[in-house]
Amino acid sequence: MTLPLRDVSPGAAPPPTPLPSTPRRRRAIALAAASLLAAGLLGVVVGGGGTATAGTVGAGSYTETLPPGAVLPRGCGTVSTNPRIFATADAPAGAIPTNDWWSSLIWKRNNCGTSENLQAHPLAFKAENNGLGLSYTTTPAISGTATGVGEYHYPYTEDVRVGVAGLAAPVVKAAGWTDWTVTADWSDGNRSMRATIGHGLPFSYYTVTGGGAAQLTATATPTVWRNSGATIGFTVNGHDYVAYGPTGSSWTVNGAGISSTLAGKGYFSVAVLPGGADKAALADTYGRYAHAHVTGTRMSYAYDPATGSVRTTYAFTTTPREGTETKTVVALYPHQWRSLTGATPITPTYVSPRGAMRVLAGVPSFTTTMRFTGVLPEVPAVGDAAGADLSTVTNYLNAELANPEGISGKDTYWAGKGLGRAARIAEIADQLGITTVRDAAVAAMKTRLTNWLTAGSGETGQLFYYDRNWGTLIGYPASYGSDEDLNDHHFHYGYFVAAAATVAKFDPGWADDTRYGGMVDLLIRDANNYDRADGRFPYLRDFDIYAGHDWASGLAPFFAGNNQESSSEGMNFANALIQWGQATGDTAVRDAGVYLWTTQSAAISEYWFDVHDENFPAGFGHKTVGMVWGDGGAYSTWFSSAPEMIQGINMLPITGGHLYLGDHPEYVKANYAELLTNKNGPPTVWQDIIWEFLALGDGDEALRNFRANSTFASEEGESKAHTFHWIRNLAALGNVDTTVTANHPLAKVFRKGTARTYVASNITAAPLTVTFSDGTRLTVPAGKTATSGAYTWSGGNATGGVTVPTGPPPTGTPTPTPTTPTPTPTTASPTPTSPSPSPSPSTPTLEPTRYLAAGGGLDGTAGPAGTVTVVAANGNHDGTPTSPRVFTATGLTGTYTGGATAFDLGVDAGIAVGNGVQARVSYDLTGDGSFDRVETYRYFATDPIVGFERYRQTQGLASATGALGNLAGGTVKVEVWNAIGNNPTTVGTGDRSTITLPYSR
Repeated sequence: MTLPLRDVSPGAAPPPTPLPSTPRRRRAIALAAASLLAAGLLGVVVGGGGTATAGTVGAGSYTETLPPGAVLPRGCGTVSTNPRIFATADAPAGAIPTNDWWSSLIWKRNNCGTSENLQAHPLAFKAENNGLGLSYTTTPAISGTATGVGEYHYPYTEDVRVGVAGLAAPVVKAAGWTDWTVTADWSDGNRSMRATIGHGLPFSYYTVTGGGAAQLTATATPTVWRNSGATIGFTVNGHDYVAYGPTGSSWTVNGAGISSTLAGKGYFSVAVLPGGADKAALADTYGRYAHAHVTGTRMSYAYDPATGSVRTTYAFTTTPREGTETKTVVALYPHQWRSLTGATPITPTYVSPRGAMRVLAGVPSFTTTMRFTGVLPEVPAVGDAAGADLSTVTNYLNAELANPEGISGKDTYWAGKGLGRAARIAEIADQLGITTVRDAAVAAMKTRLTNWLTAGSGETGQLFYYDRNWGTLIGYPASYGSDEDLNDHHFHYGYFVAAAATVAKFDPGWADDTRYGGMVDLLIRDANNYDRADGRFPYLRDFDIYAGHDWASGLAPFFAGNNQESSSEGMNFANALIQWGQATGDTAVRDAGVYLWTTQSAAISEYWFDVHDENFPAGFGHKTVGMVWGDGGAYSTWFSSAPEMIQGINMLPITGGHLYLGDHPEYVKANYAELLTNKNGPPTVWQDIIWEFLALGDGDEALRNFRANSTFASEEGESKAHTFHWIRNLAALGNVDTTVTANHPLAKVFRKGTARTYVASNITAAPLTVTFSDGTRLTVPAGKTATSGAYTWSGGNATGGVTVPTGPPPTGTPTPTPTTPTPTPTTASPTPTSPSPSPSPSTPTLEPTRYLAAGGGLDGTAGPAGTVTVVAANGNHDGTPTSPRVFTATGLTGTYTGGATAFDLGVDAGIAVGNGVQARVSYDLTGDGSFDRVETYRYFATDPIVGFERYRQTQGLASATGALGNLAGGTVKVEVWNAIGNNPTTVGTGDRSTITLPYSR
């Protein structure tokens, strides 16, 4: 995620014309499944109260009226209803690209006439009013410590500025863009210049009009080592450059300035050389292609299920300014040259923040071939499908019946996290045949998704708004700048699409385009539009095609370029496309997901993890980064300095699409070892995420850790059911085996010792045979996940669909408790003491529902609404009341009903990130000063949105001691404190927070 830049300016209402729906070929597969919920979901009302306008997409809809209080993207201090104010009249039509390495050129926030630093690699650029600055930084700046927060950068340090004598453009605009290039435009009314720059281009290309000499101004007196005819080679700040003018032109050197009239022809190019080689010979080699100006770039990909491979071609369009040469020179990133097909790089290499870039000279294109190793809806239940472990996971699953989403976030990110949590629960419960839990999870997802995917009359929140000017679909309430900065759409929407894919498996009708499938498709297209012909959204908005990974910031307003923190949430989006495409029969979406997943997993291993130990600069001292910047990387996050979160933010959410994290098992163990070193001990937060990651390198160790401490507080998007299921089964399966692929996308191979387990998931209504690249064939029944090899197992609903049970579960199916969650094995169940006398008719009775009072009481009647403040944790106090707010009721007499404590607390941490509020309820049954029953509940992670959230007992018991019985003049005490976080939390009083005691009057 990226840090939002706040703005309170309202946006102008967009045009009311409905957004057209793009018809797609759908339902290539159909599941023999009944609808989980009754049909007849709300349709769309077009127009709200006579003023709102909405577009319908099947049964779903979006609004084109900005919700009250919502903000829109802005630039240069004001809301811009026309993002093309910084584009030339001849710029490409369609939606404006965002979230790119060059975004600050066209979306200006801080520098209204110029740009921020543009990290293209091997060069970095900066558009100034009088020309284009060039920087080739080869020495990193490293700060911080090897065991604490640290970072490295190759900061922009200008070597030379390229312009036209006398040029003074008031604003630099974008004149064109292709897949990984951009053309900038300078014009001051007398003279103009255009420059094309791009990823992987050692060259920058220029055309000038209106007279005036081309002017190169170095930041130090250059050392000229060639000045022959139209070519001049010079060194500045230790870096070698060559400028190539037209035939018949020459260059003049005057101090730090180098100029040429270009023989009146108006074009030239400038290249940076790698250094460390015969620069004169290399200048000649580059010179052959210097006038084949790159004017376009285009990527194409093809997923071949038969070979389990993704073939990607990066092609260049060139315009010969003179001569007939059409090939060019290009530098490749490590994730590209490690997978290069049919070409051989020359030496030497360029230094870059991503590691060594290898050079291809004289090519029109290049191609990479990468192995797609498959994803799963969930790891198979080979270890917890029977015996004591089945009982354990069943108890965990049953505890989720009341609230499978866990959190009740209102904005797109936190709502998405809850959806992701429920999807994991549904998948596991389906494997194990625990249909009640599965149905509850699917129903919860359908309810939330249907709400978000419809914008009904008068609705102002939990909806999507389409802005035609910016070509974007924004969910409101927004968070982390997903509205005014267009940050993080792939992070947020990936959770929605992934949950929709799980729903589609069990209720294909819900996912059809005539119902809610079309709206899901719009979310996909907004974050990463896979259809070049669709001009409503930019092509692959969040994905940097050449860099091979997403960028989180919409406008990249930073000195260090763009950034991305949670690469794993980007992969959650890619996996969601695979799962959704497979569930709905949409191969275009599926293949786009496979391309994104395969390419980005390679980039993550290089640039976030550096698994080959070649890309991070010497002296950095870390084996991973929490954030990748355009000019470097940082062992940090936007929100925490805790090692668990710095490393864990690139692990979560853990799903069957995140098995790529285990592609290098030895690295997994090294990453975990660094965390222990930096933490000076085992993890104390996010243990589930960290151990699930560890399970991909050492499942047995991860399982030992879980069994030794299963009472930890789950990360907000996790559940004990999923954590146990994941770790227990990977301990059985071993590590992922990347040497074997399959002809089906939902398939994976694991290896423990010398024994392989082959896994495939079939979500169709007919049997499926999957063939693996080593010749193994696996027949998978309809609607099941199956294994063969070391573990032969088949699980899941045989029909592939969900039905609402009308009677008791089938014989042998664990019976869930439908109303009260079953406590985990580590939690003591509340049972009455014996004997315990019942109160006599003359004994005073109690009001079971009590209200938190501002003065510290637990009143039997509601007082005036108010608030109290709980101080910041400033540390980890999970399970231990620290500076709590205490609310007490004494002299209570009542008969224990055999039930459990219930509470409903209004809590709000404002915009604070990383807070968790916790509650403990203690019972002194006789008022003797000794508490007979103490219940500590798992903390509730608050969202960073102003407004009360509901913290309820459904968060789950973390621990309990003693037993409940009748109250005879007893005392009940409620303690509320912050378990984690560096900010205070507000707790509602009066009628805003209640506790219901399990007692009759």
